[in-house]
Amino acid sequence: MDTQALRDCTNERLADLEKNLRRQIFDARMKNNTNQLDDTAKVRRLRREIARIKTLRTERQSAEG
Repeated sequence: MDTQALRDCTNERLADLEKNLRRQIFDARMKNNTNQLDDTAKVRRLRREIARIKTLRTERQSAEG
């Protein structure tokens, strides 16, 4: 998801996305450890996506208060 699409999401939607991405990271790490993961860069991309979400949530919190 690109940054603009994330900015259009609500806080609840961002929280759901973050939870889903964390689950995907867990699954990808397990597959990587068992040599079943073909795209090893997937973990890195997922971590960066979570970082984008956390940044947006922090920006919104600081703007509110």
